[in-house]
Formats: sequence, structure tokens, C-alpha cells
Amino acid sequence: MPPEPKTLFAVQLVGAGPGAADLLTLRAARAIEGAQALLYDALVGQDILAMAPQACLRIQTGKRAGRPSMRQETINRLMIRLARRGLRVVRLKGGDPSIFGRVGEEAQALRRHCLAVEVVPGVTAACAAAAQFGLPLTHRGVARRVVMTTATTQDGELSMDWAAAADPEATLAIYMGARAAPEIARRLIAAGRSPQTPLAIIHNASDPQARLELTTLAWQATAPAAPLGATPALILVGDVLSAADGLAAAGGLVGLAGAA
Repeated sequence: MPPEPKTLFAVQLVGAGPGAADLLTLRAARAIEGAQALLYDALVGQDILAMAPQACLRIQTGKRAGRPSMRQETINRLMIRLARRGLRVVRLKGGDPSIFGRVGEEAQALRRHCLAVEVVPGVTAACAAAAQFGLPLTHRGVARRVVMTTATTQDGELSMDWAAAADPEATLAIYMGARAAPEIARRLIAAGRSPQTPLAIIHNASDPQARLELTTLAWQATAPAAPLGATPALILVGDVLSAADGLAAAGGLVGLAGAA
């Protein structure tokens, strides 16, 4: 029986959180500070990148919806090559690596090459966006569950479990769906969700210039689609949004400045 392959160098798949450096976990900060090679996504801020040592090799991997980015296979090969050279490799991903961050694909690729993998969690965009504007995701008697989903499939088609999304006791957190927001609203109404269900779009969550648009499914269903290249945004849908203090949307669109 052949000996088991030896584990080589560890690669850390690290969540950078929603953007603000002070929302990094301590473990994530230590990983960045000790990195010798840093492969980072496009939305990772400069203040976070500045935490890496001066001699650290920095490689921007793209990963911005609707824009050209490095192929996943190329990212995998880079991580493997750098780790085999003996470098401490940190793959820095926006939000939490396990929430639409391809952490499974990357971990599998690394382990196939006998590389140890550590996943370092981060604050995901839904939690950060809700907290910044005082929006609860669950609320006793109103919302019993949170559904995190993407608006589109790998092929770019609009695809969700519309029946599950129509559950009035579920808060929906929809990632990468800002451009499709009007069509999402129309399909949710068609699936049975009340047209008066509150809908929030949060732009640039955790940034001091973050912006909230609070409206309803009915209003959003008739709104124009966001332009290509618009700022990163997250959609929240659910009656729970009405429970936020001071955020009653008495018809139409409510725009709020970022949290102080």
C-alpha cells in the first residue's frame, strides 16, 4: 500500500468582510499581516491590503460581477504554485468565503495537490448591510428564517426557488442581483409574495457612503434596471424590514445616507 501523500504548505482562504477594515476578524487580520502572497478580490479595500507586509506579493484576481476577471482555474493554479514555493498564501475574498465565495472549489483544488487549507470566516454582506442601517433579518412573530441566495446561475440566467422565496416568514438576502431587481420583484409577486412587501437595496455596505433604498415589491417591479457597472449592492426582501425604527416607507422610495 503506497504511503499517504505528505501535506505541504497551508493556504488560508480568508473572508475580508464587506469592506470596512474594522469588521475584519482578528484571525483574518493576523493572516493578512503574515501573508507572503496575497491573492485578493476586486472589492477588497486598500486599507485592508495595506495590512500585508511590504514584501508581500500582491495579485489582484478580479471577481467583479459583469466585468472581466481572472478565470477560477488560473486562480487555483496560482495558489498551488505559490504554496509549493513555500510561501504563506492568503486568498482574500470579500464577505465570507463560504457564502457564494467558491470556497469549496478552491479548497478541493488545493487538497488534490496535498495542500492543507484553512478557511477563515468573515462578516457576510447581508449581516453587515442590515446592521449598518438598523434592519433586522429576523424578528419574533414576523420573520423566522433567512434565505441567502444569488439572483443568477453560472450561465447568467435569472434563477431562484420562487416558491420558497414567496414564504412570508422568510427574509430574502439576494446577492449579485441589483441589475435584475425589477424582474426579481415581478417574479416574487407572481409567486405569491404580497406586492406591499418591503424591499431594500443597500449599496456599498459598510462604507461610510453606503446608501439605502427602501421601497416595496410593487414599486420595484416598475423601476428601471440598474446600469451595468453600478456600485455593489445587496437586496433584502421581507416584512421584517418594517420593524426597523424610523424606517417606515410611506409609499415610494426612501433614500438614507450611510450610518454615522
